[in-house]
Amino acid sequence: MRKKIVAILLAATMAIGITACGNQSESNKDDNTITVWCWDKTFNIFAMEEAAKIYQEDHQDVKIDIVEVGDVDVQSRLTTAGISGDLSTLPDIFLMLDQSFQKNVISYPDVFTEISEKKIDFSEFPSGKTDFSVVDGKHYGVPFDNGVAIACYRTDILQEAGMTLEDFTDITWDEWIEKGKVVLEKTGKPLLTTTAGECDLLTMMLQSAGASLFNEDGTTNIAKNDTLKKVIDTYCKMKDSGVLQEVNNWDEYTGSMVNNEVAGVINGCWIMGTIQTAEDQSGKWAITNIPKLTNVKGATNYSNNGGSSWAISGNCGNVELAEDFLASTFAGSTELYDNILSCGAISTWTPAGDSDAYAVPNEFFSGDAVFEKIVDYSTKVPSIITGPYFNEARDAISIATTNITNGADLEKELKKTEDTVNFNMGQ
Repeated sequence: MRKKIVAILLAATMAIGITACGNQSESNKDDNTITVWCWDKTFNIFAMEEAAKIYQEDHQDVKIDIVEVGDVDVQSRLTTAGISGDLSTLPDIFLMLDQSFQKNVISYPDVFTEISEKKIDFSEFPSGKTDFSVVDGKHYGVPFDNGVAIACYRTDILQEAGMTLEDFTDITWDEWIEKGKVVLEKTGKPLLTTTAGECDLLTMMLQSAGASLFNEDGTTNIAKNDTLKKVIDTYCKMKDSGVLQEVNNWDEYTGSMVNNEVAGVINGCWIMGTIQTAEDQSGKWAITNIPKLTNVKGATNYSNNGGSSWAISGNCGNVELAEDFLASTFAGSTELYDNILSCGAISTWTPAGDSDAYAVPNEFFSGDAVFEKIVDYSTKVPSIITGPYFNEARDAISIATTNITNGADLEKELKKTEDTVNFNMGQ
């Protein structure tokens, strides 16, 4: 039996309830209580606590009951509710990983409530973020944390190779490889590491050109996807040249950053938290945009990896209140985003980027106003089509790329991959 954490009273007339995962949780029958499922006490839960405090300043009769439920458990509970048709166990609001959002809305439409554009101004979020939670032109999620891709470099290592951050800004992957060869030769360090068999780098490269693994009608776009072929070919060149080195697991990946084994990192901006654990490297890191694909139509230096959004469930007891809460906080409060910067939660709500807090220089990252820069990057990320089988397609592409880097024929592997995904889709 999982433990329950005692609800914390913020003031005599306002309270935020925080509960560990119980066997069941449901939307509170009290119209003035909003039950929320999310995970990670130091990140998502902290952000929701801060949102509750801000909302309760003007809505003292409203209680936000925050229930700690892991992302895997959220998915499991949504699936159970969707299949059984019994939505009574669902909360009012829950957090959903962006890459799984469309699949869940399409598979279990009753689990979600459409969010009114009259309440939320979605134009204030980048389309590259909101599109993850849009199905048939309708919005089902309010964006939360930023997963925009960034390139982080050790400026002292670049300097040892006779280069600066500017040499890696607004460049192509081909240029990046050539510069990486110089860094490797002069310092003995690769520019990048990645976990073998993972697809994150590949999908970041693909999205940077606005390319998808699916067509608008939901059919697969793999075997004849020229941009995907360019991505895999570029990845193979990176690996063969030694400027990209594969590691075995997440611990080795993060260890390469903090143990002076690599000159750079390319990932979602949430990786900054890991980098900053190496306190002795403060001032030695700097951030810029990622490389873009060479000679590919629509290629940009911007992409995304990760992130999540808030959803209103089909069991919500007071949809109008839930919408107002989200509109007043995650889609309307600069104060909220200022307050949660301390936990590394960077806004995708564009107005937050104009806050003085986002313009404060970050000493760890060479005194740059990195938060302001990241919000600007997020406005330039191309939209892509994900669909209900996005994760399955990602996994299949990972296997294909591993086979191709080991000598398999690219065309044959992508045809086999497309057949595999089509089989999983029942086609």
